Amino acid sequence: QVQLVESGGGLVQPEESLRLSCAASGSVFSSYHMNWFRQAPGKQRELVASISTSGTTNYADSEKGRFTISRDNAKNTVYLQMNSLKPEDTAVYYCNAVMWPKNYWGQGTQVTVSS
Repeated sequence: QVQLVESGGGLVQPEESLRLSCAASGSVFSSYHMNWFRQAPGKQRELVASISTSGTTNYADSEKGRFTISRDNAKNTVYLQMNSLKPEDTAVYYCNAVMWPKNYWGQGTQVTVSS
């Protein structure tokens, strides 16, 4: 069992930055592939970024160059650094831990980008 708790969301202006954190507890964090998803009102949940157990990262095309995912296995935490934020980045951001067939979700943190 893995518990995931996101933090770091908030209200920012366009072009500002935020760093989201996801703290994991309850199991061997380093064995999990970690993802950040987001869901905007009226839209489907979409994958933003992922990081493998070996540290390999992948990003959605619209986030490449602006977002950076990282993990600190010693702290059982995964991060999402978001720069040059746009109003269309407004969404609830969810942390996801996967070690097939196990799949865990956090409760989400709201990010609002508005002037």
